[in-house]
Amino acid sequence: MMKKQVTSYVLVKYRFPKSIVIKARRDVPYEFKLTSRLILDEIMFKWNKQVLEDKINEAIDQQNIDDFDRLSKQYSKYIV
Repeated sequence: MMKKQVTSYVLVKYRFPKSIVIKARRDVPYEFKLTSRLILDEIMFKWNKQVLEDKINEAIDQQNIDDFDRLSKQYSKYIV
């Protein structure tokens, strides 16, 4: 039977000069980093696609063919 590994921390208040800054760093597991990156990528993808759709609809409403063609080419990257 394996024992669980336990980490204990003791907080001690040190008196340093104000010019010294102590930064604490905690490593984030790879799975959390990957998951958060994928979620952010998905959010940005949907936002960029929605902005392009809005601009395309605006170009259609204004009957601006040049903008419609340019935006449609950009939008084609978002269609799988």
